[in-house]
Amino acid sequence: MTPYIFALILILLAVLGTPLFAIILAVAMLGFHFIDVNLSVIAIEIYRIADTPVLIALPLFTFAGYVLGESRTSHRIVRVAQAFLCWVPGGLAIMAFIACALFTAFTGASGVTIVALGALIYPALTEAGYREKFSIGLVTSSGSLGLLLPPSLPLILYGIIVQQMDIGASVAITDLFLAGLLPGLLMIILLSVWSLRENRRFPITCNLFSAQEAISAVREAIWEIPLPFFVLGGIYGGFFAISEAAAATAMYVLVVEVFIYKEIKLTQLPAIMRDSMVMVGGILLILGVSLASTNFLIDAGVPILLFKAIQSHVSSKIVFLILLNLLLLVLGAILDIFSALVIMVPIILPVAINYGVDPVHLGIIFLANMQIGYFTPPVGMNLFIASYRFNKPVTELYQAAIPFMIVLFAAVLIITYWPDLSLVFLQR
Repeated sequence: MTPYIFALILILLAVLGTPLFAIILAVAMLGFHFIDVNLSVIAIEIYRIADTPVLIALPLFTFAGYVLGESRTSHRIVRVAQAFLCWVPGGLAIMAFIACALFTAFTGASGVTIVALGALIYPALTEAGYREKFSIGLVTSSGSLGLLLPPSLPLILYGIIVQQMDIGASVAITDLFLAGLLPGLLMIILLSVWSLRENRRFPITCNLFSAQEAISAVREAIWEIPLPFFVLGGIYGGFFAISEAAAATAMYVLVVEVFIYKEIKLTQLPAIMRDSMVMVGGILLILGVSLASTNFLIDAGVPILLFKAIQSHVSSKIVFLILLNLLLLVLGAILDIFSALVIMVPIILPVAINYGVDPVHLGIIFLANMQIGYFTPPVGMNLFIASYRFNKPVTELYQAAIPFMIVLFAAVLIITYWPDLSLVFLQR
């Protein structure tokens, strides 16, 4: 059988719903077979991933995120933000952006944010007088707002993928954490400005600031407020490596939620561990076979051929970045972020480097686009999660999410064509 027949069979299997890792593994095995390379290289590649020291951060941060998702952390975050922003015109909407971004940064899953925070934020917005269309669009679009903020799992996964690729590019996860701060903040600011404009068109009555409520909210969340500073301060203060910070975060969250707040019983922990590790196992399985497939693509010279093919039609770096943004928006709408990372980064990164794109900057561009792809019509995952959660027709969510998508796309353009926004804290 020729390679073309095999390719058609694999495409048919993918359409019929064959697991992604099986398709990728088959591509790697067939590729190495046709270029006469021993298939043991696939096992070696998987072992090489297992031997990566920073890899342990992935399951630990995932477990911490799942524990936070099962507790009442979302309620406390919302209460604190609302207590301090209630007096600002549009303050409730700004509170929603901040709360969703922080929650997604630690849980790593925008669907969880919509389910956990949406039940709090959506009724609060409508009761305060915000238009229903604005409120549902805000919740749907904010579900993925924290993907650029540390310790976001996609940031860690991108760093691991690049570190495993033998292309002369070096990306430290600590650099990615720093690089995502200003772009993530830019997105929150632009959405907040949009909400202020909405408040001017449809004025909302502001509440008076209550010092008593603010103090009470802070007291309630006193153990969770320090968590972002604990993680970032530990890493950049030189107290923790990434893997050590992940272990310390998991332990801190476990103690706080189980023994201090007592919202999670010890009997619940095995189920939470199982669910979080099932997710991690799926990511690692796809990652292992994808990097094996990547080695085949590099050995076969596919990135070089792809670069030459693109360069024959596109010589400008600016035009290349425009096409890259459009491609990533489409991918974000049809693939979950982890699958998109392990499949596309090994293909896109070598080409982008040849166009002079910094690999850290590329990671921020990639995740910023995928963040919008989560609620890009017609098949963005967050649209369907929100439709199910709030019992709304998905077509209604299309219309509600479009203004927020336009605002975030403007942010993506700024992030793409202003590299210093991402790299200002790095010595590059």
